[in-house]
Amino acid sequence: MPKLYMSNKDESARLFKSDFLELFTHVHWSVPIILYGPVIAYFLYRASGTSDLGLVNGILFFVLGVFVWTLTEYLLHRFVFHYEPSSKWGKQLHFLMHGVHHDYPNDSKRLVMPPVVSIPLAALFYFAFLFVVGGSALLAFFPGFLVGYICYDEIHYATHHAPMKSRTWQWLKHHHVLHHYHDPYKGYGVSSPLWDVVFRTLDTEEEKQAVPQS
Repeated sequence: MPKLYMSNKDESARLFKSDFLELFTHVHWSVPIILYGPVIAYFLYRASGTSDLGLVNGILFFVLGVFVWTLTEYLLHRFVFHYEPSSKWGKQLHFLMHGVHHDYPNDSKRLVMPPVVSIPLAALFYFAFLFVVGGSALLAFFPGFLVGYICYDEIHYATHHAPMKSRTWQWLKHHHVLHHYHDPYKGYGVSSPLWDVVFRTLDTEEEKQAVPQS
C-alpha cells in the first residue's frame, strides 16, 4: 500500500512565498477557545435573560446546536475538504484547504482551523441559522454549534498530539488515525463517528495498517 503522507513529524510545508500570508496558516490549538469562548459566553448570557425561551428549551436548543455541528463537520470533511477538482487551480485550493494536512498530519500548527477561514464560516452559518432557527432560540442554538466546533478542533489536535489514555479516547484517536494512514475516504467524523455509522463510511476491515512512527 502506498504511503499516504509526506512526513509524520511535527513539521510544516510552506504554503505561501509571502511571510505575511504564511503567518495566517499557522494556528496554536488554543486560538479557537480564545476566539469563540467569549462569543459563546455572550450568547448564553443573552439567552439566560430571554424570558420567552425558558431553561428547558434553552438546553434543548443548545444540545441541538452541538448535534447539528457533528453533521456539519462530517459533511464539510467529506464533501468539501476531500473534494479534489481536476483543474490546476482546484488542486492547489484543495491542497491549501486539506491536502497539506494529509501530507503533514502531525504539523501541530495546522491542526485547528485558521481564523481567516473559521470566522467567515461562522458568520455564514450564523445568518443561515438566523433564517432557519431565528428568534430567541438562536441565542441557545448558535453557542451549542460553536461548542461543537471547538470540540472538533481540540479533539482533532488531541488525536495527533495529546496522550489519550482512556479506552474511549484511544478508540476515537484510532478512528482518526485510520483516516490518515489506512483509508482517507472513510472515517470522516473527528469529534464523533456517529455519521460515519449512519452513512456507512466506517473503516471496518479487520486488518489495519500500523501507524507509522517517524
